[in-house]
Amino acid sequence: MNFVKMLIRLDRRSRRLPVGSIRVRLRDVNQLFNSMDPSPFEEKDLDADAEAFVESWAFEYPSGAPLALEIIVEQAPPPEKDVEFISEAIHNFYEHKADIKWRELKQLLREGRTSFFVGLFFLGFCFFASQFLGHVGNETLARFLAEGMLIAGWVSMWKPMQTFLYDWWPVLRKARVYAKMSRMRITLKVNIH
Repeated sequence: MNFVKMLIRLDRRSRRLPVGSIRVRLRDVNQLFNSMDPSPFEEKDLDADAEAFVESWAFEYPSGAPLALEIIVEQAPPPEKDVEFISEAIHNFYEHKADIKWRELKQLLREGRTSFFVGLFFLGFCFFASQFLGHVGNETLARFLAEGMLIAGWVSMWKPMQTFLYDWWPVLRKARVYAKMSRMRITLKVNIH
């Protein structure tokens, strides 16, 4: 089971929160997608500006709130680019981004575990070295070396502590929001002046 489907099942809170509405106004629907991307339309990347705009609004809403994207265009899209077609392209794009964030999170946690064991080993080494250095002839030098080894050992635990306390949850939040965006309701309105 991929990560996006797992998040969909876990995200039960979204039924209780109001829908987060995102409104995008464009000349025509092609402005939504990257014109330099040679992929078929339903697999195209979003335009960088459109992507940044939609995501900035998506991250403003509570993490459990469902999302709805309303695309308002001045020119009617061709019949082959109807709302289902556009929805599929946008959903595919954000499902791919959610999968990338999930892999990034797994890699981050794997590196965190490795750095934890390396840091723990080095901390143990520093602890025993400080015990040994604590018995050096000169008391001031012995204390200086022993305390320095303990400090070095605890500093070696900085990276795993940072990873497990702070670094993982922003990546998880992005993965959840992208997963939510991969299933947001999308509507298309033509507003001809």
